[in-house]
Amino acid sequence: MREHDHAPPVLYEDESVIAVDKPAGIPVIPARNEGDRCLRALVEAARRESLWVVHRIDRDTSGVVVFARTRKAHRALSMAFEARKIEKRYVAFVRSDVRAGEGDRRITTALHEARKGKMRPALEGERDSLASETVVTFATPVKTTVGFVSRVDARPLTGRQHQIRVHLRSIHTPLLVDGLYGGATGRAEGALGDGSPALDRLTLHAATLSFAHPTTHERLVIESPLASDLAELDRWLAARQS
Repeated sequence: MREHDHAPPVLYEDESVIAVDKPAGIPVIPARNEGDRCLRALVEAARRESLWVVHRIDRDTSGVVVFARTRKAHRALSMAFEARKIEKRYVAFVRSDVRAGEGDRRITTALHEARKGKMRPALEGERDSLASETVVTFATPVKTTVGFVSRVDARPLTGRQHQIRVHLRSIHTPLLVDGLYGGATGRAEGALGDGSPALDRLTLHAATLSFAHPTTHERLVIESPLASDLAELDRWLAARQS
């Protein structure tokens, strides 16, 4: 049985919300032509309750996903996401020789819908462009057989589709694995160098969500540890830092 055929681990729960650790490879809501198989259905079946979706992350991204357990919580969280009152932090692994210590990079490239469900940087003054902003911080790059690779902390201040992926590519630092936006479709074991792990999905992880609790209004911080494949890559890179 595949990892994402099981109900995912619960990171936090109370009477209003439940947060789970989504594995890569499963959509949050049903995908077209794939029946009802999705993260929400897995959690609902395991918990024997109906849940409200308040946000999504890409199918091949792992990490924190929060569901509302009540109509009131759903409304409050949906409004918080819309008002950009949710703080999000992602960990990405990219091809880049940007040095650590250069400070945060603030990417403000507007985005525009493209063909086949993709997004692209908008042209200057283009109609229907979407204001977008991401703050990224690079760790020290590591030289590999495919060039320099860095770990990146990315904080999207807006919530556009594929925002982090397109923004990283726009500054010539695409995800290490991302067939849509400039990365490879996968990396075989040893492809980066001796002992490097195999990677067969986006090198992107939703690490932290922070928001005001919809009932108590206290700040709630939910964290997801790196998924096992990305944690293995992280250790491999750390062991080779000069």
